[in-house]
Formats: sequence, structure tokens, C-alpha cells
Amino acid sequence: MASFLNDVFNDKSKDESNSLTTFLASLVFNIGVALVIFFAFCILRPRFRRVYAPRTYAVEREKRSQKIGDGIFAWIPAVLRIPDEDIIRRSGLDTYMFLRSIRTMFIMFSVIAVVTCGALLPINILGTGGRRGLLQLSISNLSTDSYLIWVHIGIFALLVCWVMWSIVGELRLYTQLRMWWLTNPENSSRANANMVLVTGVPEKLVKDEGRLADIFDVLPGGVRQVIVSRESKELAAAVKKRDGLAARLEKMLTAYALKCTKLSDRAAAKGTHYVAPGHPRLRAGVWGKRVDAFEYLASEIAMCNHFIAQCAKTRHEFKPQSAALVLFNQQIAAHLAAQAVIDYKPLSMGRVSTNVDPQDVIWTSLDMNPWSRRIRGYLSFVAYVGLTIVWTLATAFLMGLVQVKNLAILDRFSWLRGNDVAIGLFSGIVPSALLALLMSVLPHLLRLLLRLEGTPTRSEINLRLLHRLFFFQVWNVYLVTIFSSSIVAITANAVGNPKEIVGLVQTQVPLSATNVLTYVLLLAFIGAAKEILQGVPLALRYLVPILFARTPRALFRAETPSRFDWATNIPTHSLIFLMGFSYSFIAPIVNIFVAVYFGLFYLIYRYQFLYVYNDQRWSLGGLSFPKAVKQMLVAVYISEVYLLLMMVAKFEVSANAIMRIVVVLGVMAGTLGAHLYIDDVYMPAIKYLPLKKAADVERAPHLSGEIPDVVGKRLGSSDNLQEPLLAEQRQRRRNWIFIMYGSVVPAFLLRLAVWTFPSVVRAKVSLDEAPHMPRQPTESGNRLGMRDSRLTLGEDAAELERSFACPAIRAKPVCNLWVPLGNSVLFARLLWEVEYYGQGTILVITQGAEISPRGKVCADMDFSITGVEAMDKEGVAYAQRTRPM
Repeated sequence: MASFLNDVFNDKSKDESNSLTTFLASLVFNIGVALVIFFAFCILRPRFRRVYAPRTYAVEREKRSQKIGDGIFAWIPAVLRIPDEDIIRRSGLDTYMFLRSIRTMFIMFSVIAVVTCGALLPINILGTGGRRGLLQLSISNLSTDSYLIWVHIGIFALLVCWVMWSIVGELRLYTQLRMWWLTNPENSSRANANMVLVTGVPEKLVKDEGRLADIFDVLPGGVRQVIVSRESKELAAAVKKRDGLAARLEKMLTAYALKCTKLSDRAAAKGTHYVAPGHPRLRAGVWGKRVDAFEYLASEIAMCNHFIAQCAKTRHEFKPQSAALVLFNQQIAAHLAAQAVIDYKPLSMGRVSTNVDPQDVIWTSLDMNPWSRRIRGYLSFVAYVGLTIVWTLATAFLMGLVQVKNLAILDRFSWLRGNDVAIGLFSGIVPSALLALLMSVLPHLLRLLLRLEGTPTRSEINLRLLHRLFFFQVWNVYLVTIFSSSIVAITANAVGNPKEIVGLVQTQVPLSATNVLTYVLLLAFIGAAKEILQGVPLALRYLVPILFARTPRALFRAETPSRFDWATNIPTHSLIFLMGFSYSFIAPIVNIFVAVYFGLFYLIYRYQFLYVYNDQRWSLGGLSFPKAVKQMLVAVYISEVYLLLMMVAKFEVSANAIMRIVVVLGVMAGTLGAHLYIDDVYMPAIKYLPLKKAADVERAPHLSGEIPDVVGKRLGSSDNLQEPLLAEQRQRRRNWIFIMYGSVVPAFLLRLAVWTFPSVVRAKVSLDEAPHMPRQPTESGNRLGMRDSRLTLGEDAAELERSFACPAIRAKPVCNLWVPLGNSVLFARLLWEVEYYGQGTILVITQGAEISPRGKVCADMDFSITGVEAMDKEGVAYAQRTRPM
């Protein structure tokens, strides 16, 4: 048995000779495909603005990006010239910190690649281990007694120190940016920034809002309002029915407008009298008689709206859920409440969430018993472990199935036998592509598990998914799939001779460098090219409007920019960081392609976030960044364990070998000390607002909107009235320079660069430029006329209570229909009849929609339906009297 496994999985000569062929075949294929996709994007970009530049027209005006020229490569300098402060203003701190982490890892691996390839590669090549192919470039080509191994240890120790120093610098800057984001008036003045969501509230307290308010009233500033979450299944059903009827009526009216316009144009062309077509008819109910569709649907909508209006008067009688929203008068009180132990009873009011957005809340999870939520959490974790085991077996089976040596046995794949080029292409492409396909299904299952636990918000699900998916990938992609051949080979050789395990680690682990390289190549070139091409959105953006978008509203929503999947992309980049850093000293050539990976994705993501992605609901102030930092620390630990295993594998009874192990253990101890320092100093101050910062803002409110002073000293003032303004502008520019590069470049080098090139801080500074002030939140309508759900503290209690209720209670007892008017006067009369049948609860909007000369429905992307959220019939009546038709 042992000899059989040894022949199948440990054919060393073939593995060493084929590793270089596999790598070169994978490199050529991935670069070729990536170049084709890249040039396709450069050609298609100016022609398909709907896919590649929706943020130039389909978002709020203050967040739009300027259009880029039609040149093939014009987008590259355009996105690189945009300053970082504009990225925060347009896309938020979460986007900026994500881009910053990608850029930091690019700088890290660029330096690591230069250092390791310049210092370690020559040593490995000249080693006496007798390796061939890619293994000649790895540490396995050094003999166990070689003193040159100290060079690997020393360089790796320096790299660990530099990575930890960069992480600490990034956290130091992020902490200041986080405090700036929390206290910026654009965020702090909103109601959700001063509010907490408390789940697991006892039944007695949800029925006594005054008692619940007294509990939290001990915090600074006291409680302003308590909103108990309530639900009504009957109301939810009525709202769902009303929305479905309204969508159906809007679609039928639009189709009727198209028909009227065509008949009107045809009659005008023939010089005949226009006769309006008959109204569509439908069956009232299941067995009812056929009636006029417009009158019936409008009447049914009116009945639903009357029921919704009646329910709004009695919403305080709805069944209360075991959750409540507590609004404080001061922001610091909300952050203190989130950190406090609220009740001494087990699990009572044990989960508190800050920065609550009603669109982000999973309302069906709020009424869950805290004990049920805890049990579900345990069951979810057991299911997660079981899913990991099942996925491991399935992945190992499929990956073993596509191994060339196994497929070549079959007659159908006999063409692979002895064909080095075909074997290289197959080995370098198929396993990595199959692995990426398998992993794309996993996030949906993990999200479902987290939701079944009773997690109250979608943002919390995504934040928790970051870690679960990362550790899943570390196990299944990195340890199981990529190292499966090495693990099996070690096991096969160690059967009957366990003493050989340590020695086999030295020879078998470097063999997996080819698998790491091919996986990195696949994601670096084809993955990056696929990200920027947006193949699926490219097809859907043009097929969906043609096939399904029949109304102005549907066309308008089809233009909505796509969202970025934070929870799946961040763990993938952390996995690549792990692969690169763990092989930085084993196979230094890996570092080159990891640097290329992060460089390409940084350039592409800058374009995507500025021109394509728009996810306003992911506004957490960069809380995903500390998660990424923890994943980087895991990568450092795993890399150090690898180095320790390599040193143990090369162990001989000598002082040199013992000292190597001692030094590696010392590096691990230093990393642990730095990790404890990070956890003690930075992590507690990241999520919540510190008391000192709140006191500073209260003492000097005008400082809350300023970019934090990371330089550490202010420029001196002058008697000239213009110079203080100029000094402040230069200080702000200097701050951004330190924010952008302070974590990877020593401060004294940055100060030297600023002193040597003073034009850097003078750039774009004018004496006539007004001081930067943060944009104040407004209440203007946005796309589709929907008001911003992040209301300010200036709203009255009734409006706040309605805005932070479940979707059914938030629903208004009126609805709007957006249809094109067409060219027929008779159709305009029909719209008035629909509003009449709606009994004052339907408002028909025709502005911003038209029928083109070719008979197609068109929607104005800059149009905003003002007045669409009228609170009552009087508001609808006023809009009907004053709007143009």
C-alpha cells in the first residue's frame, strides 16, 4: 500500500520537471487571456457608459465622478490623479480604507519581491540540493548544514518587523480617520449615529417605554426617544398587495400609452381621425366577471391604501417585538450604551448595535428569543464545521479527479500522455479554475447560516462573514487543496517509518509552490481582468431593459450602479496575502506575482469605486479594515510556523541548527508581543467613540469636521491675514501626504521629501480658496424622489418613529405611478380618471418619462420625483393641482 501511494503521489522527478512547464504554461495562458479582456474593456468603456461609468450620472450630483475621455488608456491617469480625500467624499471611508489596504499590500510585496529576489534567489539557485525546475529557485535547494539559511532567517525577520510596523502605522492613521468620521457633522448629526438597537428586551419593558427610557437615561444627555419595534402581518400583507397592484397598473398604463401613441401617429400620418383603443380588461378575482382593468386596479389600490391609513392610526396597538431603538441626545451616550452591561439577567438585552439604518435591519430577526438566538448560534457553528468537512471531501475528490496522472489513465484523455505542453496547460488552469468556481458558491450558504442565527442587521452578517469565509478559504483552498498532494506524499512515505515525517516537510512543502503560483496567476490576471470587464453586468444591463424593463421606473432602476461584495472580496485578498507571505522565503518568485496581483487590483478598484460601484448601505466607517488587519496577522503567524517547520526539517545536532530554531521562536515571540500591543492599544479605540474625543468635540465643535492632524505640529501663524489661511491649506495637504504614505514610509523620509519638494504641499492651493467645511446633511430628494432614511436629529418624534419602523409601518397610505404621457390627449384624460378611481391615494407622475419617435419608453436619469412621499390625501391633492401634465 505504501509503495503504491508513493508511486502515485510522490513521483519526484516528474513533479520537479513538470513544475516549470506548468508554471510557464499557466503564465502565458493567463497573461494572454487577461490582455484580451483588458483591451476589450478599453475599447468598450467609452461605448457602454451604463456599465462602465454609471456613477457619472446615476448617483447624487455631489457624489458623481467626472467623465473620462474616449482614449483607450485615458482612464488610467484619470483615476490615479484623483486625490484620496475625493475618494472619501464620493465613496466613503469604507471604500478608502479598502483601497488603502490593497495599496499597502502592493507596496509591501513590491519591496519584498525586490529584497527576496535580489538576496535569496541567487543563494537558492547556487545551492547544492540538486533540485530542478522551479524547485531550484526555492529554499529546498539548500543543504541542511548550509550557513546560507541564516540569510533567509534574517531577511524574513526583517520582513516580519516591517509588516508589523506597517500594520501599526495603518491602525494609527485609521484610528484618527475613524474618530474624524464619527464626529464629522455629516455623520454625527444624523439620528442613526445617536441611536442604538437593543434586542432581547423583556416583555415587561417593551410594553413600558417610559421604564425602558429610564434605564438608559442615566447616560450623558439622557434619552430623547424610545421606539419599540412592532409588527403586523395583516398590514405587511396589505402593503405587499398594494405594491404588486401598483406595479401591475403602472406596467399596463405604460403599455397602453405606447399603443395610443402608435395609433395616434399612424392616424396623423394617414390624415384620419384618431380613435382611442379599448381599455384592457381582466377578471375580478378568481370567478368574477371581466371588468375594466384600470378602474379595477385603481379601486383595489385605493382600498389597500385606506386600510394602510387606518392601520397607521392604531400602529401603537400592534404586537411589540422584543427589540427597541433608543435615541439619545448625545452621540457619546449611544456608544456608551453599546459597551455597557444593561441587565443583570442572563442574555437580557445582551446585544446592542450602533449606527442603525432601517434599510439594514433584518426585521424578522428582532422578535427572536435570546435563548433561541444563542442555541441557533451554536447550531450554526456546528453546521459551519460540518460544511467545512463536507466541502473538504468534495473539493479533495474533485481536485483529485482532475489530476493529470489520474485522467491520463482513461482512454478519453489518452492525448495527455507524454504531452508536456498539454499537461502544463491542464495542470496550471483547470484545478485553479475549478477551485475558484467551488468557492463562489460558499458565501451564499454561510450568509444563510448567519441569518438563521438571528443576526439583526445585514452589515453585521457581512462583518462576521469576513472571518468565517477567510478561515474557510485558509483551510479548504490553502491547506487542503493546494497542499493536498504534499500531505498525501508525506503520509505515504511515512507509513511504517514515522521518523521521516520531519524530513519530508523539507522536500514536499516547496513542491506546492507551483500550485500557489498558478492560483495567484489565475486571480492576478484573469481575476483582475474579469473584475474590470464586468461581463455579467455588461450582458444584463442591456438584456434586462430590452426583455423586462417596460416602465420608466424599471428602466430607471436598471441604471442603478452595481454593489461591491465586501464580505467575499476582502477574505480573498487576505488569502493571497497569506499565500505570498508564507512563501516569501520558501519560493521568492511568488512575491513578484503577488505584487502584480495587488497592483492590478488597486488600479482596477480605484476605477470601479469611482465610476461603477455605489453601495451606500455599506457605511460603517471602515470597520472592515480591522478585520482585514487580523487576517494579515494570521498570515504572519502561519508564515512563521512554516519557517519553524523548515528549520526543524533541516535540523541536525549542532549549535547552528539549534540557534536557527531559537531565532525563529524569538521572531514568533516578537510578533505575539506586537499583536498584544495592537489589541490593547488600537482595537478598543476603533469601534466606539472615546470619551476624550467626545469632550474635545463638545469643547470645540468647529474642529469636528477637520481632517485629523497626523503630522503632530501646526504651522505658525503670521501677521498677514492671508497667510494663516494658506498655512492651514498647506497643513491639510501635508496631513494627506502623511495619511497616504505614513504607514509604509518612515516619517523622517516624508518630512525630508516635503522639505526638498515644497511644491508638493503647494499643489492646488489658492489664496482665494475658501476653507474646507464638511458638507451638511440635506433633506433633498434623491433618485426616485425617496428621502434620505438617515434623518437628522431635527426631525420631530412622529417622523422619527415612522422612519425607524419596520417596512410595513413605514409604508405611506398613498402610492405614485410613473408613466409616459404619450402624444394622445385622450390618454392624459385616462390618467386623471385613474387618480379619480384611486380616491385621492394615487398620484400619476409623467415628468421625466417620454416615448421616443421609435416607440420606446425613455426615462430621464436626472429626474427626481419630488412630492412622491406625501403623507396624506391633502398632499396628493396639492401635487395633482400644481404639477404639470
